[in-house]
Amino acid sequence: MRREASRKKIVAISSGGGHWIELLRLRPAFDGHFVVWVTVSEAYRAHVDGPLRVIDDVTRWDRLGLLKCAWQVTRILLSERPDVVVSTGALPGFFGVVLAKRLGIRTVWVDSLANVEELSMSGQKVGAHADLWLTQWPELAREGGPLYAGSVLGELDRPSESPVMAEAE
Repeated sequence: MRREASRKKIVAISSGGGHWIELLRLRPAFDGHFVVWVTVSEAYRAHVDGPLRVIDDVTRWDRLGLLKCAWQVTRILLSERPDVVVSTGALPGFFGVVLAKRLGIRTVWVDSLANVEELSMSGQKVGAHADLWLTQWPELAREGGPLYAGSVLGELDRPSESPVMAEAE
């Protein structure tokens, strides 16, 4: 079954808490597209209309958990076959972007708004794997990335002007 050329399939992936809230704030950019949400809590199902896939919540210190999380994300990417992966972090999103890039899937990373003085650790490491690498603070933007295109607090309210979907096309 083929998708309409203009309608993209998006895997939107993040860990919980603020990362999840920021990902939800990007919903206007996803209007008109099919979104599969990936996160770490079944409780978040109430926040979305589309399908939700739940993966393990792990830290970078849990070596076995890291492998399991990477495997879960890989399985989702292979089964969903998205056109683009969008993430606001942290570790699950890092795996989503890195693994998607290796599979030839377009990728977008939006570093967390909480990182005022420097990029998150994941945000620093993911740049080479993201087709579109964004920061939400103009002071953190630099030549070669990340770029600044606004924040989830309001500058990206108009889907037609969203760099997230423009880059995916």
